[in-house]
Amino acid sequence: MDIVSGRTKVICIFGSPIAQAMSPSLHNASFQQLGVDCVCIAADVRPEGLKDAVQGARVMGFSGLIVTMPDKTGILQYLDELSPAAELMGAVNTVVRDGDRLIGHNTDGAGFMRAVALAGVDVIGKKMTLIGAGGAGSAIYTQAALDGVKEIAVFNIRDGFFDATARRLAEVADRTGMHLKLYDLADKTELAKQISDSALIADATKVGMPPLDNESNVAKQWLVAGQAVADTVYVPRVTKLLREAQEVGAIPISGLGMLLWQAAIAEQLWFGLEMPVPYIQDRFFGDH
Repeated sequence: MDIVSGRTKVICIFGSPIAQAMSPSLHNASFQQLGVDCVCIAADVRPEGLKDAVQGARVMGFSGLIVTMPDKTGILQYLDELSPAAELMGAVNTVVRDGDRLIGHNTDGAGFMRAVALAGVDVIGKKMTLIGAGGAGSAIYTQAALDGVKEIAVFNIRDGFFDATARRLAEVADRTGMHLKLYDLADKTELAKQISDSALIADATKVGMPPLDNESNVAKQWLVAGQAVADTVYVPRVTKLLREAQEVGAIPISGLGMLLWQAAIAEQLWFGLEMPVPYIQDRFFGDH
């Protein structure tokens, strides 16, 4: 809407730093296109101020929140309820007001799975190999398991969080009945083996993004025609991984889809509305 009134709803994004966040621009453009009397604003909220910020959102009647780093895990304790995905992931990126209650959701993994499905790829009941088990990676493997992806081979660097990641994968496996296993990303023989019989290969690391835009975690010769290959990087739109996937006849899936659909799913949760995704993509990413 062009004019903010006393009836205008408010969505606020919490995080720090926040000045470069795209969410306000994306959602405000969507709200305007849909004719929704709502504005999306940003607030630089650090962990030490998160409790007060959530209470402020309650008191001021905000319709919902977007939560980004470093607040995605800290906010859990201040919410009234969590969706199954958010509870299992241990992270929230979207908060919905339901009366006086604030309910935490995580739309990152759902956005990824929506992008995969819209690419014409059915991975339910099949196997996927995922590289990277950080924020985006954990959202992806959790949602994939919840959705019924039968087997998920997860590769990550053997860092200080490796054992904790293995325990989290075991918990997701126990809760969903799917098979998840963690491997060392340094073991390229194992990576090639797991990729060979996967219906979907996904990279949830920063490899492919500048200054690593000439690199890929996956050797071209490991890929097979007909496989789906997804990247969470969306700048550049076509990473080295996706370019080589296309060259061998695999199905490339850009990270832009995950970005757009996690936002679209958030708008569904807040207002039950369908974000005009093609319009948003063309307006903000048409020249990429």
